[in-house]
Amino acid sequence: MAAGTVFPVLRSLEYFTRPSIDELVEREVSDPGYCSRVPDFIIGRAGYGQVRFLSNTDVRGIDLNDVVRFDKHSVVVYEDETGKPPVGHGLNKAAEVSLLLNLKDLPEPSILVEVLRCLARKQGARFLSFNPVNGQWKFEVDHFSRFGFVEEEEEDVVMDEAAVRQPTAEVRERDPPSNGYEIELSHSLPAHLGLDPAKMQEMRMAMFYNEEDDEFMEDGFPSDERYVSRERMNVDSPTSSGKGSRLRSVSPLHMSSQKVGRRPGMPARKEPLALLEYNMNSSELGPSSQVMLMSGQNKGFPVKMTKVEGFKLPAEQETPVAGKMYSNCVVDAALFMGRSFRVGWGPNGMLVHSGSLVNSPGMGLSSVIHIEKVASDKVVRDDKNKIKEDLAALVFSDPMDLHKSLDHEFLETESDSFRLKLQKVVTNRFVLPDICRSYIDIIEKQLEVSDLSMSSRVLLMHQVTVWELIRVLFSERANGNQLEPIGDDDQEGMVLDKKEGSVNIDLDALPLVRRADFSNWLQDSVCHRVQGEVGSLSDARYLEHILLLLTGRQLDSATEVAASRGDVRLAILLSQAGGSMLNRSDLSQQLDLWKINGLDFDYIEEDRIKVYELLTGNIEAALLDSPIDWKRYLGLIMWYQLPPDTSLDIIIRSYQHLLDEGKVPYPVPVYIDEGPLDEALQWSPGDRFDISFYLMLLHANEDEKFGLLKTMFSAFSSSYDPLDYHMIWHQRSILEAIGAFSSNDLHLLDLSFIYQLLCLGKCHWAIYVILHMPYLDDAPYIHEKLIREVLSQYCESWSKDDAQRQYIVELGIPVEWMHEALGLYHEYYGDQQGALENFIQCGNWKKAHTIFMTSVAHIMFLSSHHQEIWEITSALENHKSEIADWDLGAGIYIDFYILKNSMQEESAMDDSDPLEKNNESCKSFFGRLNDSLLVWGSKLPVESSVEYGRACYSKMAAELCELLTNTPSQALNVHMGCFQTMLNAPVPDDHKSPYLQEAVSFFTEILCSDSR
Repeated sequence: MAAGTVFPVLRSLEYFTRPSIDELVEREVSDPGYCSRVPDFIIGRAGYGQVRFLSNTDVRGIDLNDVVRFDKHSVVVYEDETGKPPVGHGLNKAAEVSLLLNLKDLPEPSILVEVLRCLARKQGARFLSFNPVNGQWKFEVDHFSRFGFVEEEEEDVVMDEAAVRQPTAEVRERDPPSNGYEIELSHSLPAHLGLDPAKMQEMRMAMFYNEEDDEFMEDGFPSDERYVSRERMNVDSPTSSGKGSRLRSVSPLHMSSQKVGRRPGMPARKEPLALLEYNMNSSELGPSSQVMLMSGQNKGFPVKMTKVEGFKLPAEQETPVAGKMYSNCVVDAALFMGRSFRVGWGPNGMLVHSGSLVNSPGMGLSSVIHIEKVASDKVVRDDKNKIKEDLAALVFSDPMDLHKSLDHEFLETESDSFRLKLQKVVTNRFVLPDICRSYIDIIEKQLEVSDLSMSSRVLLMHQVTVWELIRVLFSERANGNQLEPIGDDDQEGMVLDKKEGSVNIDLDALPLVRRADFSNWLQDSVCHRVQGEVGSLSDARYLEHILLLLTGRQLDSATEVAASRGDVRLAILLSQAGGSMLNRSDLSQQLDLWKINGLDFDYIEEDRIKVYELLTGNIEAALLDSPIDWKRYLGLIMWYQLPPDTSLDIIIRSYQHLLDEGKVPYPVPVYIDEGPLDEALQWSPGDRFDISFYLMLLHANEDEKFGLLKTMFSAFSSSYDPLDYHMIWHQRSILEAIGAFSSNDLHLLDLSFIYQLLCLGKCHWAIYVILHMPYLDDAPYIHEKLIREVLSQYCESWSKDDAQRQYIVELGIPVEWMHEALGLYHEYYGDQQGALENFIQCGNWKKAHTIFMTSVAHIMFLSSHHQEIWEITSALENHKSEIADWDLGAGIYIDFYILKNSMQEESAMDDSDPLEKNNESCKSFFGRLNDSLLVWGSKLPVESSVEYGRACYSKMAAELCELLTNTPSQALNVHMGCFQTMLNAPVPDDHKSPYLQEAVSFFTEILCSDSR
C-alpha cells in the first residue's frame, strides 16, 4: 500500500491529533496495520474543541482537513454527504465530542445547561456534562453529521431566553374567552418586532386575505375558531399587559376538535394570490424603477383597501434582521405575508425583490415589491453612465481576439452523433512575457478612451500591474538568454539588481533575478503613492520626506535629500540601506548602546530615530503611528528586514504568517486601498484580498495544492463590480495554460463571464468561453446543454449578425443546433414556414411534420405550390419511421400526387380499362382523408386553419373525382361503383350535387337501354 493511503493527512496548523501524525508514522513502522486500528483517536482544533472516537478507528488515507471542520460552537464531520462512509466506518462512528463555548454570547450557565440538554436531545446526541468555568460542553454521538450550538439555535436562545427563565410552575392559564376558544401564537414575529400582535393580525387580514380563511367561515361570518380580538391574543409582546400574559397550553384533543370544524371538500393548501396592483413610476423609487404593491382579494369580506402603497416599519425599529451580519440583504416579504415569495431572478438580468435593503440608512422594512434590472455593463460605461461602443470593443473583443490567436489544443467529444471540439490554450512560461505585454497594450488603449471615470482608470492601471506581476512571478528565461537592464541605480544591493549591460544568466542566479524583478515591480506599483505623500510635505520636514522615500525604496532620492541638507553621515547610511546584514547589525548595536548608556533621545529628532530603526530592519518601530499600505509594508520586509539573498517564496510566506497574526496590513483590493469608488461598499478586513496578493500566494505555494482559487478568481478580488469577470477569465486561462495550477472547479467564473458576454450581445464569444470549460466525466453533456441554451435564448442576437453566425460555425458548433434554435425562434414569432425549414435542417422530423400538417401544408396546397410540397414531403418521407401518423399526415400529399399522376397517365392510354383499379384507389384514399381530418382537426391552431384543412382535402378529392369521371370503362357496374365512391368523398354537399346528377343521368340511360 502506498504511503499516502496508509497515513492520515493534516495540513492545518490549528488542528491537532492524538496520537500525532509523527507518532502514527512511528507506530505504523513498528506495528504494521496500526493506522487501521488506532484506539481512542482524537482530532481537535485549538480553542474550539475536540472529538474522541471510541474504540479502534481506521484513519488510513483520510484527509482530516476535508473531513473534519470545527467552527464556532460546532463541529462537522463529513460535510459532503456523498463521500460519507456507512455508519461504523471511517470517522462516521460513535464518538465523544467536546466543544468550547463562548459564554459571553450565551445565557447564564444555570439556563444554558437546560438549553444544551435540549439541543443534544434534538440532534440525536447524549448530553454528558458542561463546565461553566471553561465553557466545555461534552456529549456523545452514535454517528456524524453536524453537531453543536449552531447560529440559528443561538438566535433562538437569545429571543426565547425570557421564556426559559420562567419556571414551569409559574405558567398560569388565563380565563378563556366567552366563546370558550383561544388562539396560541408562539414565536410571534410582531412580538419580536415590538409591535402589537393584534394590530398586525388585523393588518394581515385586511391586506393579505387568503382563501384558506374560508375554511373557518360559515354563512358569511367568521366562526369562533378564527375570530380574532385583542383580548384573545395572549402573547409575550411589549404591548400586552403583564397580567395574564402567559401562553395557554392547548391540548392535542382541543386542536383536533378545531380541525374537525373545517368544511368538507375544502383543500388544505391554496395557491398564492396574484399581484393586484402594479405601479410603473413610484415617486419613492424614481422613474427608472418598477414597483408592484401587494394587496389581497376582497371575497365578500368587509375590508377597506386603504394600504395600496404597502406598509413600512421605521428604520430605527429593532427587527430580527438587524445587525451587521445582515447588511445589504434584501428583505423577505414572506416575513409579513406568510407566503412563499422569495427574492428571484427574471430574464435579462431582471431582479424581483421584496423591499429595501436591510440596515440601509433612513429606510425601514417594506412590503413594496421592487423590479430592477441589474447592470452588467458598467465596465463599458463612461463617467456619465453612457455606453461607449469603442470601449466595448477594447474591453471584450480585443482580449478575446488575442486569446483566440494563442496556440490551442483540442479535445473532441461526441454526443448523440454530434461532435464538439473543446479547446484549451497551450503556451509556456518562455513566451509568457510577450502574452502579458499584449494584454497590457490592450489595457493601455482603454486608458486612452476619453470620459472614463476615475474609479475605472484606477482599475485599469491596476490590471496593468497585475499582468506585470504575472510576468514577474511565473515567466522563465531560456538557458543561455541574456539579462536585460532592470532598473535605475537605486535597486537592491546585490550584483543582479543593476547591470551595466546584458550578461548570460547562471541557473543558480535565476531565483535572485526573479527577486530583483519582483522588487522592481513593488517599487513601480507604490511609486505614485510615495510621490503623492511626499508632495504634501513642507521642506522643513526633510527627515519625514526621507522616511517616505525609503518606504518606496527610492534610495537615490533619499540620499540626495540628506546630502542637500548637509546630513552627510545619514546620506552614507542611506546609500547602504538594505545591503549587508553586517551593516544592519552594527547600526542596531549602536542604537542598543545608546539606550543602555541612557542617552537622552529627546535631543534627537523622532523622525531620525525612525529612519535608523528602519535601516536596522525594525519596521514596527519605524512606522509607529504611521500606517502605510500593504505593498509598501511587504517591500519593507523584503528590503530592510530579511537578508538580501532571501528567496521570494520565503518573503511571501513571511508576510502571510505575519498577516495571520494580525501584525501587518491586510492586502485589501485596490478599489478599497486606493479608490475612489463610485458607490459605497460594505467591507471589513479579511473579507477578501487583492488579486495581486493571491498571485503571490499562488507562486509561493505552486508546488502544493492551492485552496484559494475560487476566492482568487472572484470579481471582488480585482473590481468593485460583482458582475465583471472579463479580465479575470483571461488571467485564469493564461495561468492554467502555463501550469501554475490546475482546477476543474471554477465553473462559477466561466458561467459569470458567459452571462456578462450574453448581456452585451456577444453570443459568439460566450460560446467560445463554453468550449474552454474543462471536460468533466461526471457531467459530459454540460457543454452541449449550455451551447444549446445560448443558441435558443439569444437566437435573435446571433442570427441577425452575419459575423457572429459565421464565427459560431467556425467554432465547430453543429449547424443542426443552430437550425433547431432558429426553428424555435421562428415558431415563437409565428413564421411557421421558416420554422418548418429549420426543423427539417436540424433533423427534428416529428416537429417538422407537425408544423407542416397544422400550419403550412393546406395553405401551400391551396396556393398551388405543389413543387414545394413535394420537396418537403420527400425530405420527410426518408424518416417516416420516426414520425407518428405518417400515412394520415404528410403521406397523404405524396400519395395524392402519385395517384393523380397515375390516373392521368392511364386515362391517356386507349387500350386499357383502369376504372375499376382507380375506383378502388380513390375509395381507399378518400377514407384516409376522412381519417386524417379526425386526427389533425383537433390539432389545428385556430378555427380558420380547420376550414383551410377541409378545403385542402376537398380540393384533392374534387381533382381525383374529376379524373375518375373522365376515366373510360365498358363495365356499367363499375361506373355505378365510381359514383358511390365520389358521393362518399370528403367534399362539400354543393360539390356532390353534380356527381349525383350525373349518376341519375347515367342510371336513366341504362334503364332506357334495357327497355329497348
